[in-house]
Amino acid sequence: MSEKRLAVVTGAARGIGRAIVLELLKQGRLVAGLDINAEQLSELEDVIKQAGFTVVTKCVDITDTARFTETLESLSSEFGGIGILVNNAGITRDGLIMRMSDEDFDKVIDVNLRAAFVAMRTAAKFMVRNKFGRIISLSSVAGVMGNAGQSNYAASKAGLIGLTKTIARELAKKNVTANCIAPGFIITEMTDKLPQPVKDATKQIIPLRRFGTVDDVAKAVAFLASDEAGYITGQVLCVDGGMAM
Repeated sequence: MSEKRLAVVTGAARGIGRAIVLELLKQGRLVAGLDINAEQLSELEDVIKQAGFTVVTKCVDITDTARFTETLESLSSEFGGIGILVNNAGITRDGLIMRMSDEDFDKVIDVNLRAAFVAMRTAAKFMVRNKFGRIISLSSVAGVMGNAGQSNYAASKAGLIGLTKTIARELAKKNVTANCIAPGFIITEMTDKLPQPVKDATKQIIPLRRFGTVDDVAKAVAFLASDEAGYITGQVLCVDGGMAM
């Protein structure tokens, strides 16, 4: 029965989120994909259908705490709890600290950190009741080692690590694990827009001398969601080609 536990993925419509949805479906799980972009969610449904699977989708702004909580609770009622929670949604508003506005700082914290806290708080109730849970949050090498021009982003991703380690301690007795994946440079639409000289320079600081793929991240998430990872909790797994070593 364990493989039929519901997995909820935020920021599911494209990029890493989409790859995670597909990988979890390949594990034989029920998956609910949440995203703020309705158009991209219907694209996700098409892609998943072409791959021979089905996905439940919900269009929701995860910074709207009441609505987000309600969405998670209704999914939980419908599917008998949330077995796996993947906090993947994230945004950037880059800028040097002396020029960064309060709004750019707050927005990134709200999406990347506060919404993950809300999701964990809601999902934990059902996980504790069912005595099973896997909470996986997408941090970043920026949260592990810092990154110039990303004080808001790095703070949000480092915050996720502290949050994860704390709930790993709080929920361990109830057979709930909590871990972070910290991706490095992953090929997505965001990185495609970077100028070639920037890409070349970045590869020089990655020991494997190449960027990762969304599948590299998705497979790591799927592993931490699996029964085989039941004795792993409070960890940060860097999927970064050795960048943050």
